[in-house]
Amino acid sequence: MRFSSNAKQFVLLIIVGIFLLLGYVVFNHFNERQNMLSKPILRSRVQNIVSPERLLYKQPSVLVGRTDVVAVTPWLAPIVWEGTFDPDLVDIIYKSMNLTIATTVFAVGKYVRFLQDFLETAEKHFMVDFNVRYYVFTDRPDDVPSVNLSQGRHLSVIQVPGSNRWQEISARKMKTIQTAIERQISREADYIFCLDVYSKFHARWGAESLGRLVAVIHPWFYQATRDHFTYERRPASTAYIPMDEGDYYYTGAVFGGSVEDVYTLTKVCRNQLEEDARNSIEAAWQEESHLNRYLLYNKPSKLLSPEYQWDDKKTKTKEVKVIRFSTVIKNYAEIRPNV
Repeated sequence: MRFSSNAKQFVLLIIVGIFLLLGYVVFNHFNERQNMLSKPILRSRVQNIVSPERLLYKQPSVLVGRTDVVAVTPWLAPIVWEGTFDPDLVDIIYKSMNLTIATTVFAVGKYVRFLQDFLETAEKHFMVDFNVRYYVFTDRPDDVPSVNLSQGRHLSVIQVPGSNRWQEISARKMKTIQTAIERQISREADYIFCLDVYSKFHARWGAESLGRLVAVIHPWFYQATRDHFTYERRPASTAYIPMDEGDYYYTGAVFGGSVEDVYTLTKVCRNQLEEDARNSIEAAWQEESHLNRYLLYNKPSKLLSPEYQWDDKKTKTKEVKVIRFSTVIKNYAEIRPNV
C-alpha cells in the first residue's frame, strides 16, 4: 500500500507530536520530583491524646476553677494560666509520644553573655524529661558557654553574621529560623519554640505549652485595649493592622508550635519583611509587628498567659500566680550595637 506525500507528512507529524508529549510528561515528572526533594521533610506529629489506663488524678470540674482570668479565646483556643491544667496528667500524656522540642535562641554580639543563664535555667525548668534540641544562632561561636545538659538534650551552634544595627539582627530572625527549619530542624524535632536569649526560666514550663500554633500574650498589654496596642499602623507596611482590629498583643520574644506551622509563619513574615525593605519601610517593632499581623489572620491554636514571658521591670500582678519565664533587666545602650 502506498501513501500520498500528504499522508506521510500527517503520520510524521503525529509521531513527532507523540514524542513531544512524552518529553513533556517526563520533564514535568522530573520537575515535580525535584520540587518534592527541595522541600523540608517535616516529621509527622498528628497523634491522639492517649492517657494510660489506671492513671489516678484529681477529677476535673466544669464548675470550679479560675474565675479571675479568661481561659479561652473567642475562637475556642485555650489560654494557659496556672490552675487551668493538671501538670502531671499533661506530662504523662505527652511523654508517651516521645516528642522532640526544638528551641531557637539568638546570641549575637554582646547578647552572648545572657546565654549561660538562659541554658542553665532552661535545664532546670523547660520541658524537663523531654527530648530538647537547642539551636544557638551566634556570630561568636567560641563564646558559647559549656553547660551540662541532661540526657536526651542537645545543643547545636549555628554561625550567623553580626550587624551594626540591632534592628537588622531582629529583622533577620524570621529568615534565619526558616532556613534552619529547612536545613536541619524539620528532620530533628516535632515542636519548636523561638525564644529571646535575654531571658531566664523560673518555674515549670512543660507540655501544657504544646500546640499547633502557640503565641504568648505580652505582659505589658494584656490589660490594655486594642487602641493602645503598638501594632504597625502605617498602611504602607505589610505588617499594617487597622485601629479597629486586633485580638491580643503578642510578644515577639516567644512563639512556637509544630515545626510545620512555625515554618509557614516564618516564611510569610520573612517575605513581608523583605517586601517592606524593598519599599524602604521598617515596621514599628520589626519581626514582632509582622508576627502580630500574621497571628491576627492566622489564629493561634493555643495562647500562653504572661506567666510565660514576664518582664522583670514589671511588678507582679495578682492574676499572675507564677512567673515561669521572664525578660531580665538590661542596659540596651551597653549591649546593643546602636541605640
